[in-house]
Amino acid sequence: MSRITTSYFSLGLIVGVLLTVLAFSLLSNSGSESGSDSQTKVLKLSHTLDQSHPVHLAMEFMRDRLAEKSGGLVVIEIFPNGQLGTETETIEQVQRGVLAMVKASVAPMEAFTPEMGVFGLPYLFRDEDHFWRVLNGPIGKELLTLGKPSGLHGLMFYESGSRSFYTIDKPILTPNDLDSHKIRVMRSKMSMDMISQMGGSPTPIPFGELYTALQQGMVDGAENNAPSFETSRHYEVAKHYSLDEHTRIPDIVLFSQSIWELLAPHEKAWVQEAADESVVFQRELWRVETQNSLERLQKNGVTVYRPNKEPFLKKMAPMYQRFEGTPIGSLVERIREVR
Repeated sequence: MSRITTSYFSLGLIVGVLLTVLAFSLLSNSGSESGSDSQTKVLKLSHTLDQSHPVHLAMEFMRDRLAEKSGGLVVIEIFPNGQLGTETETIEQVQRGVLAMVKASVAPMEAFTPEMGVFGLPYLFRDEDHFWRVLNGPIGKELLTLGKPSGLHGLMFYESGSRSFYTIDKPILTPNDLDSHKIRVMRSKMSMDMISQMGGSPTPIPFGELYTALQQGMVDGAENNAPSFETSRHYEVAKHYSLDEHTRIPDIVLFSQSIWELLAPHEKAWVQEAADESVVFQRELWRVETQNSLERLQKNGVTVYRPNKEPFLKKMAPMYQRFEGTPIGSLVERIREVR
């Protein structure tokens, strides 16, 4: 390695450390009581969802529980609607210690933790119970730790339901219906491969730009869960919703590893307890909101279809074959063994 390259590498390390120290110092403000030695630590949490979304409401629950547990010494400040950037941008901010927390879909995490790509394999989970037995068991706990070398501390998973297709011109009832269709997907290789395998044209677009893309015909459709389809108001443009339930991709709340390590043990315990309690709250809220969203979507002129999944399953077989003998293939085997 040349001296110039070494100098740039050293400079990068120094800048990273300084950013973390600066970010954490900015999180701490003097306590409100005059003469108090306590410091209030403000943890900024970014996400791209609307404030009416069940996941946002769960994060508000977590914020309130953390404030109660810490007596106001550790608080969360939530920035919704992508105010601080896209999911990928804010994950990178968390990596650098510029931002304390981010709620993201697991899909973009593939770029940081390749094993997370397993969630993008279609029809992997038998049902919701199987999905949560995996997340709450050894596999889920293991996956939360894999981001540590990249500076990402996995706090917990949130329910994000099953993802299904919504389209403008016609419903997706068989894989052949995707032929020549541009379908918006998350910036995830697995998601793009899935659409390609079905015969469609995967088009990665930031979620905040999707309404306009649908409206202007840049894409023919997208895929998401019912609450996100509703709260984004994409139903105003796309009137066909086909519940093929191809993937169950959870949301994840990530903490900056560098900032996490600066928290005292009791502060970490407060954060983790509040996070775990919010998961229970969010799962129940999600169940109710999913049903309500489906009803409201239909009242707003959306036709809901329940296609036969068997043709989709057969079409996806080659995707699984490509992962045989790989770490993701091993994860698939372990997931299928969970009962």
